[in-house]
Amino acid sequence: MTIDWIAFTPWTALAGGVLVGAATAMFLLLNGRIAGISGIVGGLLRLVSGDVAWRVAFIAGLVGAPMVYTLFTDWPKPQIEAGYGTLVVAGLLVGVGTRYAAGCTSGHGVCGLSRLSPRSVAATAVFMGAGFLTVFLMRHLLRL
Repeated sequence: MTIDWIAFTPWTALAGGVLVGAATAMFLLLNGRIAGISGIVGGLLRLVSGDVAWRVAFIAGLVGAPMVYTLFTDWPKPQIEAGYGTLVVAGLLVGVGTRYAAGCTSGHGVCGLSRLSPRSVAATAVFMGAGFLTVFLMRHLLRL
């Protein structure tokens, strides 16, 4: 294994982690809600009076923040080594896993772990393990 020193950016990664942690902590402390994206988006599918505006604002912030980022620097060029079929299947599997786990990586992995939720510890261990296993199978055994 080698480190790609050009892409190795520990300080920006640390800053991003601090921002995510601070934002989710503030969201919980100020609103009493968990910043789980699947739960926030799912709440838009079953509308409840007085519960829509903050959800729309949250999603708008998720979509709008990268657009603001491009005002200050170039948009990074993604390099995806998978076909559209693989991406569709992966997206569907993530959606199914999110439903079974009653939450997503942001809800369980960021918010749940910080609250020491046993359910989130289990969910995070399962989805991280599944990710590790998938990469191992795809990259080392199947060589895809």
